[in-house]
Amino acid sequence: MPATEAPASATPAEFKERAEAFRETFEKVRGEIAKFIVGQEKIVEDVLIAIICGGHVLLEGVPGLGKTALVNTISRALHLHFRRVQFTPDLLPADITGTQILLERDGKKVFDFQQGPVFTNILLADEINRATPKTQSALLETMQEKCVTVAGQTHSLELPFFVLATQNPIEQDGTYPLPEAQLDRFFFKLFVEVPTHDEFAEILNRTGGSHVPEIAAVAGADDILSMGELRKEVLIDDEVQQYLVRVVLATHPENEHAPDAVKKYVRHGSSPRGAQAILAASRVCALLDGRFHVAREDIDRMAVPALRHRIILSFEGEAEGKRPDEVLREVVAAVR
Repeated sequence: MPATEAPASATPAEFKERAEAFRETFEKVRGEIAKFIVGQEKIVEDVLIAIICGGHVLLEGVPGLGKTALVNTISRALHLHFRRVQFTPDLLPADITGTQILLERDGKKVFDFQQGPVFTNILLADEINRATPKTQSALLETMQEKCVTVAGQTHSLELPFFVLATQNPIEQDGTYPLPEAQLDRFFFKLFVEVPTHDEFAEILNRTGGSHVPEIAAVAGADDILSMGELRKEVLIDDEVQQYLVRVVLATHPENEHAPDAVKKYVRHGSSPRGAQAILAASRVCALLDGRFHVAREDIDRMAVPALRHRIILSFEGEAEGKRPDEVLREVVAAVR
């Protein structure tokens, strides 16, 4: 399919103009974030892709790598409301979603709903695996439904709504690992790497002095929502879609196209939600690359962040220290 072909819902000129505006807004936001965040270009791009697609991100990395600063900077560049919650074992579901409190009005006692921190545009759920399963499930239900139900009343969240949850991969004492079914709710799982020597030096330059970079609001909620609608119009050829399906099915050890690494090291493969995440993210990649259709390269690029938390390693895979990323790269190479 030629890159100049536009969806049937728009003329080529109209779609080209909207796609150029999409790329321009994306680059403006990325440029503002780069004023404060050093390096982490791929993390920033993937987080922005997830926000545009209406998904949520699970971020894994040791403390002090700038996860809070990243989310705060994104919220300022997008002019969105931001809140942070430190998850602890004593945190209750009502502390996240909100609760009914008894008030006196005009001489009468009435119940009034007090919104919790989940009523925001961007929520940082810091160390989500430190909360009890009951509190985790309350947040994850809100992520999926985009609403909160308390005392029989449903309260809708303002869109866009994005959750970035963090996990510490080292300290596991007193934690409650997220079950696989709840991990599946996250659009991407990303890893924050330790900065290089030059990046360390630049971080000190930007944070150790009296001058703090000013982050301008270059986009808003309406921009993000319209960008999300535009990416749905990006076309995908049937052959490319069949390739996407084969990649996801090849993560299942019982599938005939599964490579030896999957048959040996994987117990369960990805759910259909993984394929949906790859498709949505690939459409954004196509727009950023100046194309109106999804290519195989887009699927290859998005397969690892979208599937790494959706495959469950077998006992042998765990014992040999296999990483899902290694297995997924073999899957892409085998299917291609």
